Amino acid sequence: MADFADYSPKVVLAVGAHADDIDFGASGSVAKWARDGADVHYLVITDGSKGTEDRSITSEELANLRQKEQRAAAKSLGAKEVHFLGYEDGALEVTQALKKDIVRVIRQVRPDTVVVMDPTFIYSTERGFINHPDHRAAGQATLDAIFPLARDHKTFPDLLTDEGLEPHKVEHVLLVNFEKQNFFVDITETLDAKIAALQHHASQISDMDMVRKWITERAEVVGKEAGVKYAESFVRLDVQ
Repeated sequence: MADFADYSPKVVLAVGAHADDIDFGASGSVAKWARDGADVHYLVITDGSKGTEDRSITSEELANLRQKEQRAAAKSLGAKEVHFLGYEDGALEVTQALKKDIVRVIRQVRPDTVVVMDPTFIYSTERGFINHPDHRAAGQATLDAIFPLARDHKTFPDLLTDEGLEPHKVEHVLLVNFEKQNFFVDITETLDAKIAALQHHASQISDMDMVRKWITERAEVVGKEAGVKYAESFVRLDVQ
């Protein structure tokens, strides 16, 4: 296993289909990078308006609530800004319009590192888990936006001519995939920050004690692979 202990991103864009996606998958790393001086931005693609069993809340109310929860969680981790695209929850498709919106944020933020769900992670027989289609669409659209669309000045030329957004090349991609990895981040000192961030997502978490237990056990298992107490894992791509 390669040793990436010296890896220290300077500008990070963490992309999630929904509010809370990044906080479940990568917020220990987000907190660590922010504490080490990185500028961390969140990009939440959908409005999160479907994710509830509460029949008394409207979709608009839920979307507004989830934005507030995500802003509070990101702030607690030290993130600089949260960007929202507002696509309909549960209906995300890999379109040129979506890719353009992601390219716009990439060119605005100019990250050296992008974190997003691995679009090839479709299901897990071990966990009895089907990955949400919005997660997969967000992952694929983000990868397409990173390469080649954000890099090429002739792609979406109006972003350059009308909005002044120069092309940008992302150097590193970290894919959240719970069944394979080649890169670890030591979150021993930031696991508590991850759990605290998740507590802000009260609309999505009915049993925080159970979530705390699951998050801690998962971080411990990954940590053993990495040789530390607690860790998060990713598939790392260094883009040429």
